Amino acid sequence: MSLREDLIVGAGELGVDVSEKDVDLFFKYLENLKNWNEKINLTSIKDDRGIIVSHFLDSISIAPIIEDEKKVLDIGSGAGFPGIPLKIVRPGLEVTMLDSVNKKVSFMNDTIRKLGIEGIKAVWGRAEESQSNIPLHHFDYVVCRAVGSISDTLKLSSPYVSEDGVIVLMRGKGGSEEWNTTIQDVENEFELVDFKDLTLPIGDLKRIILVLRLL
Repeated sequence: MSLREDLIVGAGELGVDVSEKDVDLFFKYLENLKNWNEKINLTSIKDDRGIIVSHFLDSISIAPIIEDEKKVLDIGSGAGFPGIPLKIVRPGLEVTMLDSVNKKVSFMNDTIRKLGIEGIKAVWGRAEESQSNIPLHHFDYVVCRAVGSISDTLKLSSPYVSEDGVIVLMRGKGGSEEWNTTIQDVENEFELVDFKDLTLPIGDLKRIILVLRLL
């Protein structure tokens, strides 16, 4: 299959429909990522198919549990994952991406400009510090992709989630074991409302998705 077909078919296997326009945006994103990656370290994955699978498809694997027209905070976005792919497939989302590395924030905002998408921004700051000007108790979804331990990530995320909102944690293949060793420490503060164990299309990369609500 071509790279475009990989993206379309892979997204479909994850339960996400992508249009030709969406695919065009993903490939503009891919080119900008590769260009910037020559100057700053955004990803260790260099080949196009690897980026499509490990970054793009991985990012949109949570799209089926994200309702459109909602507010999303992506903590520790790095090169824009999962925030920018989510915005492409759920264009009605209002997405804020937070990262502590200025150059990565510059890359994300440059990508947003080049893709011509609105309702999304990248902000410099740390989740544990108030000067990032991220509103508290504001977001329907707070998303974290492999940022620190589960317990530490929940502590970072909880001040930003709205009363009815949820925290979405994206973990690697060891996510189940990590959750089993963490649950006793957090079960009095958080309720697990969804758990997904999946293998990304076009390969054998295992992913765990945890969806938690504050008690």
